[in-house]
Amino acid sequence: MPANNVTSLFKDYKKTAERLRAGDRQVIEAVTNTYIEQLYRAALGANLDATRAEDVTQATLITFLERAKTFDGRSHVRTWLFGILYNKILEAHRETTRAQEFDPIDEIVEQRFDADGGWQRPPQPVDMGVYNEEIRQQIDDCLEAVSMRSQLALILREVEGFSMNEICEILQLSRSNLGVALHRGRNRIRECLEAKGVRGSGDAKL
Repeated sequence: MPANNVTSLFKDYKKTAERLRAGDRQVIEAVTNTYIEQLYRAALGANLDATRAEDVTQATLITFLERAKTFDGRSHVRTWLFGILYNKILEAHRETTRAQEFDPIDEIVEQRFDADGGWQRPPQPVDMGVYNEEIRQQIDDCLEAVSMRSQLALILREVEGFSMNEICEILQLSRSNLGVALHRGRNRIRECLEAKGVRGSGDAKL
């Protein structure tokens, strides 16, 4: 199926759902091929090593295949797929650590973020304009100090470009709690990078 046809199809939630429920092999393969790399990157960003990220990605796709006929089309198929991924990541982390939850702090969100999730009063930023291997490794190291949910929120928002609403649905968070997760994650990474001597004038990018 040509890429432009895939994009057009996925925008029609109900038609996508109808074809998935009918077991349309073309659409199932299109979903898998379109999102497998994003799923893997998101799993890596959630502090899983390469092997575990591959396992979680495969488990996500297996569950997708098993449940394809139950997709109701109330959301984008990508949102539904990443919701499955999130649950698989939680399962993986439960083997070694408890998933951390967030308390709503509406005041912080209102003070720090605009309606689109951008900074209103940004903290002292870190210049990530030059993506060399050393800086990349330092970011990866700093991500380990961030809770799993914040890691995934940052990856989906900053790297994959997901909307705030879509991330809320995937991570099962209110908008205010997502704002808190992003706020805490960005601050933790900024503080970690500053402790490593990385400073600059541009906003931090993962």
